[in-house]
Amino acid sequence: MEQINYKLEVFEGPMDLLLSLITKHKLDIMDIPIVTLVDQYTAYVREMEKADMEIASEFLEMAARLVYIKTVSLLPKHEEADQLKAELQGELLEYRDCQIMAGKLAEEANGFDFISRRPDTIDRDTTYHLLHEPDELFSAYIAALGKGARKLPPPASSFTEIVSKKIVSVSSKIIFILRRALKGGRMSFRSLIESSESRSDMVATFLAILELLKAGRMTADGEGEDISFTLNSEKQGVE
Repeated sequence: MEQINYKLEVFEGPMDLLLSLITKHKLDIMDIPIVTLVDQYTAYVREMEKADMEIASEFLEMAARLVYIKTVSLLPKHEEADQLKAELQGELLEYRDCQIMAGKLAEEANGFDFISRRPDTIDRDTTYHLLHEPDELFSAYIAALGKGARKLPPPASSFTEIVSKKIVSVSSKIIFILRRALKGGRMSFRSLIESSESRSDMVATFLAILELLKAGRMTADGEGEDISFTLNSEKQGVE
C-alpha cells in the first residue's frame, strides 16, 4: 500500500477516521487487514501530534485498542483477536449505516435546518390491565431502588424490637422452677406457662421442664393441660 499523505482532515471521531481509511484504500470492511489499518491509523495520530492539534481521548483509546488487537493476532492462538476484530467490524458497520441514514435525512431536509409537523393525536387507553404476583411486584420495587440503595445497611430502627426484647435463658428457668417446687410442692403445667411474661420466657420455661424431666429431677402426672410436676425426693435441691 502506498504511503498516505494526510491533509489532516477533521474527523468527528475515531470511527469516522477508520471508515475514511477503509474507503480511501478500498479495504473490505468485512475482512479488514488489521495490521495495515493499525499502521495507517497511528500514522495519522502522529501527524496530528506534529501539527500541534488537540487530540481527543477517543482517538488515543482507539489507537490503543487497535494496537492490542494487532498484538493478540500475532499470538499462536488468536481466538481473542478474532472476537475483538469482529466487534470492531460490527461497530464500523453500524457507524457506516448511521452515516448513510444521516445523508438521506439531509437530502430530505432540502436545505432546511429542521423539519416539523403538528403531532398526531392518538387515543390511548391508560388503564393498566395486567395482573402481577406479589413476589413479582416486590422484585420490581427492589430493582427500582437501584443498586446503591440496596447496598445500604438497614436503619437502626429495624433492630429496635429485637434488641429491646429480653432473652430468657433456659438455665435461669430451671433454677426458677426448682425453687418454686421446693416452696410449693406440686406445680401445674398451666401455672408455669401462665406465669411467663413473654414468648421468650414461655419457650425457656417449656425447655426447662423438658430438661428437668430428662434429668430425672421431676416427675409428671396427669394428661393434657392437667399435667402437674413434682420434685423427686432423692434429687431435691438447687445446684
